[in-house]
Parts: sequence; structure tokens; C-alpha cells
Amino acid sequence: MNASMRKKVQRKCKIRGYNLKVDALNEILSFASRFEGPDEDEAIDLLLVELDSSLKSTIIDKETVQRVVSLLLEATEATEETSDAAAAIRVVDAFLIPKYKYDYSRKQFYEHTGSLSIHGEASAKSDLYRERFLLLFQRLSRDQHFSAPAFESEFSHFGSCEISPIQSLVGQTGRRWVMGVISQLEDGHYYLEDLTAAVKINLSNARITTGLFSENTIVVAEGEMLVEGIFQVLTCGFPPLEDRDKSVTLLAGHDFFGAGTFTKEETIRLAEMEEKAVNDMFIILSDIWLDNEETLKKLEVVLDGFEKEIVVPSLFVFMGNFSSKPCNLSFHFYSSLRMQFGKLGEMIAAHTRLKEHSKFLFIPGPDDAGPSNVLPRCALPKYLTEELQKHIPNAIFSSNPCRVKFYTQEIVFFRQDMLYRMRRSCLMPPSTEETCDHFEHLVATITHQSHLCPLPLTVQPIIWNYDHCLYLYPTPHTFWETEVSRRHSSTQESLVLIQVPSQLTTHLWHIVPALRKLNCQPCHKLSIIYVGLSSSNHEHLGHFGFAILSSYIRPLMKLVI
Repeated sequence: MNASMRKKVQRKCKIRGYNLKVDALNEILSFASRFEGPDEDEAIDLLLVELDSSLKSTIIDKETVQRVVSLLLEATEATEETSDAAAAIRVVDAFLIPKYKYDYSRKQFYEHTGSLSIHGEASAKSDLYRERFLLLFQRLSRDQHFSAPAFESEFSHFGSCEISPIQSLVGQTGRRWVMGVISQLEDGHYYLEDLTAAVKINLSNARITTGLFSENTIVVAEGEMLVEGIFQVLTCGFPPLEDRDKSVTLLAGHDFFGAGTFTKEETIRLAEMEEKAVNDMFIILSDIWLDNEETLKKLEVVLDGFEKEIVVPSLFVFMGNFSSKPCNLSFHFYSSLRMQFGKLGEMIAAHTRLKEHSKFLFIPGPDDAGPSNVLPRCALPKYLTEELQKHIPNAIFSSNPCRVKFYTQEIVFFRQDMLYRMRRSCLMPPSTEETCDHFEHLVATITHQSHLCPLPLTVQPIIWNYDHCLYLYPTPHTFWETEVSRRHSSTQESLVLIQVPSQLTTHLWHIVPALRKLNCQPCHKLSIIYVGLSSSNHEHLGHFGFAILSSYIRPLMKLVI
């Protein structure tokens, strides 16, 4: 500590009328050395303010300073623990995600300011398609295979697939690469549209890549114009996926995920905390039918098992549907469903350790109560959940889809029957060259489209002004989808996609991603253990599926019925 700081402390004490002993001065200087820059002066001022309330005379001795310093350090540690706990798990409602638009002229994103209406104007529908196209176009423009060569030479076009605007196809001969949205502008006739024009396409002889090609998907196609004015597609695929780290670097300062931005130092600190959080685990449960007694009995067995664990889960994720019957116009049991949510709250509250140390997140399913079947779906109505919240005050009711940030990892939860609906909307059978697994095709479609639901709006309505809430850009670490089908998992680039079925047989399965890779060995990073519970009597429909995100395999077979 330099002499100037010593004189500063003595001057501050003299102004307050204190007589400072030498050993007390050394203690104050030792406390101030914990801080740097402007924080140093603030720390000294705070210490002197606290000394004002504890001194009984004008003489400051060493013991008094030590007592006040210890109190301040304890308060600082408690504040850091609280902030660390808040930083560990952050839940982001879809309707609170900031909206970014791409400026084609300036080649950069800017944040939309102002409020967004649920009932958008007619222009909002065209903007939906335009923003989707530009999002993928700016990503494609950075791919070396689709970029224009910087210098002309005899080798400059070797292996190059430069994208041509559709408008430029008029009067052109030979093969061209184009990018556009598959649209049905006339009944039974499909077109490829970009920002310049639309052209009728023929997909009958097209060689396609892995994916589910439906109306509304954005594709990159190679072909040639026929004399009839039809673009004969020879090769068709989705825009190539960009590595997450590259996207994040280019979009530095933009909060696409919605969980806030952090400085480099804060990110490093969170990463270090994440490495130490080896006991944190998430429990994901789906299709908890509260109107079925057998489901509730199995749920209680699960809660009893985790109540007895040494370390309780950090987060329980309850995903719909919460009733065995769709909550549509013919559903007249809302008061009964409200009581059933209250019983669920009582059941959770009976497990004291879980109630005090775990968070509970509720995400609605496609058939749960809500204003309509559009995406994104808002949280469960307060009328149904307020009885549960009386028992579990820290319960979180969020939208579908929902985003969760665990320190530095980004996780997206989505409850929708996407595989079934995408297969029904396909314009052509999926390619079998690379894989015959339909789930792999779904993974390729969602990740390469950077969108949770690239279906036609006639099949799945979307709130026009909130289409950005369904973006998967930059690619998150994990995308968790629940639907009625067999279990799946896949890895694409830095994304791990897990599909959890509603109807399961008894089994234990785990994967390790930090969500980067599949592995069957314990890992020090965030892994996923998957357990399924189902009734042997499928007609009774007393079932639900649940999975666990954990840092290592736990002996959970005792929970399996």
C-alpha cells in the first residue's frame, strides 16, 4: 500500500474526528487492498460509515476495525452466493426474448425497439418470411463453398457454388445455384422464392440431402432453367450449419438467447463455477396427467427418491400435457384441474428439502389450457396454478418453448409433436443415402433451418411478431423436445438434440454432452440421464416420461417401477 493511500485514510478519519491507532490503520489498509481502482475508495468509505455506528469513543483501535471488517466480508460473501445462485439457472420466457433484425445493406443485426403486438398487421406476415430468409442467407454468405471468389483466376470458380438471385435466372442457360423458400403459390404447384422473385420448380428428379423437405422450408438448390420457364432442380439441400462458436463471436454484444450478455471476465467466472457444479442436476418430466391416480402415485415415488438423496436436484421441469383430455371447447373440467394442480403443490410441499432447495418450472403442452394452439404458447393460466403456487411460492410458469441458461450453457425446451407433423407435411420421401432414421432427418431440418417449427402456417399457426422466439440461432448447446414417439438423441455440430417420448418402457439410459457429445461414461460436465416410467396397462394411460440432467450417473434404478 503506497503512502498516498495511507495519507488518504488518515485524512478521512481526521475529518470525522477520529484518532487512529497505527495497528488500526494497518487493518484498514489491508481491507482496502482487496479492492482496485475506484472500488478502493468506496470500500474505505463504507468501512468508516460502519465504524460510525459501532464506535463508543473517538479512538479507533485494531479490534474494532477487525470486527467491522469481518461483518462486511460476510455480507459480501452472502451477496456473491445469492448472485451465483441467480446466475446458475435463468429461465427465459419466449415472449421476453429480444427481437433482432438483419440489415441486408449494412450486413449487421440491430435490435428491434418498441412493443410487439400479438395481433400483428398484414406486413408482419411477410416480415416473418423475410427475416427467416435473411437469417439463413447471412449465415450462408460466410460459408466458403457459397461465397464469391475474391480474385478472378482460372481456378477461382473451382468448387465454388455462388448463389444467384432468382431474378437473374431469366434468359440464363446452364446450371445455377439458388436459395429460396419453398412456397405453394398455386394449388399443386410449388415455387422457390427469394427477395427478388419467384420461380416455378420441378422436384421430380431432384437428389436431396438429409432432412424433411416441406412447404416453408428454406433450401439451397442446384438446377437449370427450362424453356417452359420452370427451374429443374437437380440437387436440393438445406443451408449448411454454422459452428456455434463462430456465430457467437460474430454476434458479440447481441443477446439472441434472452438471458443477458456478459463480459469476458464474467463468462470465464461462470465457466469456472459451472465446472465446480458437479452435483447440479435437472429433472425433466413430461405428460404428467394430474387427472390420473396412477401417474400421481409414480410421481410421488420419484419425489420420495430424490428427497432422500444427499444432494437434491437444482431444477424440476414439468412439461405438459397436464390432463389426459385435451383442454379444448369440449373440456368442462377446469375447476377440477385447478384442484389437481393444488394437490400437486401439496405433494411437492410435503417433500421439505425439495421445496426449499429446488426450483420448479412448468411448461404447457400442445393440448393444455391456453388462448389458442398458436406458437409460442403462453404460460398456464393463473386460474389453474394459483392453488399450486400457494404451496410452492418459487414455482415458475413459463411459455412453450422455454429457454433455460445454466451458467454458460443454453438449453431450449419444447413440447410439440414435431416428427409426426413434419413427416405428414413432406413434399417427397426423405433420402436414405445417409440415414433411414426419421429422427435424424428431423434433427437436420430443425438445426439447419435454425427454427423450432419450419412447418407451413396452415399446419402450425405462429404469432407473426413473435416468430423470432422459435429461432435456434446461435445454435444452443441443447434442444430438448418431448413428443409421443420412441426416444432419440443426436448430435449436430455443437448441438445435442434429445427427443423424449411420452409413452415409455422401463429402462435406464444416459448421455453426456456438456452438451457436446454422446458418452456412456461419467463426465465432469453436465450430462443427461434418462429414465422412463410407464404403466403396464397402456389402456389406463397412467404414464409419464422423465429425464435427469446430472454431472454423473446416480443409482436411480430404485426409482424405476
